[in-house]
Amino acid sequence: MTLGFHMPNGYAGAGRRGAARIAALAEELGYDSLWTADHVVLPSPRVEPSPLEPGAPLLDAVVSLAFLAAHTERILLATGCVVLPQRDPLVLAKQLASVDVLSGGRLVFGAVAGYLEPELRALGVPLEGRGERTAEYLRAMRALWEQDEPAFHGRYVSFEGVDAHPRPLGRVPVVMGGHTRAAHRRAAELADGWYGWMLGLRAAAAQVESVRAEAAAAGTTPHVSVTPARPLDPGTVRAYADAGVDRLILAHRPGLSLAEVEEFLHRNAPERLLA
Repeated sequence: MTLGFHMPNGYAGAGRRGAARIAALAEELGYDSLWTADHVVLPSPRVEPSPLEPGAPLLDAVVSLAFLAAHTERILLATGCVVLPQRDPLVLAKQLASVDVLSGGRLVFGAVAGYLEPELRALGVPLEGRGERTAEYLRAMRALWEQDEPAFHGRYVSFEGVDAHPRPLGRVPVVMGGHTRAAHRRAAELADGWYGWMLGLRAAAAQVESVRAEAAAAGTTPHVSVTPARPLDPGTVRAYADAGVDRLILAHRPGLSLAEVEEFLHRNAPERLLA
């Protein structure tokens, strides 16, 4: 079991001093990863199921990783998770490869099909077909990163006779988010891991069981990350591990001050919870 930290790019982390301090402290305390939240726009006024108020300060998920890379040395830097259908896959591939190079190969690419219809609509992406679009975009990005002569032809993206350098320093780990069976299948077939958001123990166990079933059918063994929906102590961490979770990605309630975020990081430090 390892511990990560979610949303270093929001609220107290949505500024130069806060983002730098949170990243450095998380690394110092032994967290294994930082996961940036992604919403390009938010519904205004807020409507369900939007997770944040429209005025919530949230830096861009990918731009933030470049900044965090400059203020850390070892901690993994992850998107948690980019809403892939609303991003141009070639532009995103270039941005993420740049983060990987600048961070010395510490990038983890977390992606999700998305669920917030007003955001998707504002960016010109229909809710229908977003899962298929997500899978195709990921394949196209892999082609640009990994093929000697990149080429891809699909329903939503098609290219050949182009290239992009520098490439990522190694194979970029991909983590697929989402709580549906289709998302579990994408994680098993296309990704290296799966990410579940705000799950209690019973919900996490049920989700992991579905992910493992899809993985067995695909012949893969995806790494499992979960943001827990309850406060943690060493016993609860062990219970998540027993449920099949490999990494817990901690998230605090929105709106904490920098001092409160620092206290949260200390209180939930790996040396305390993984004892």
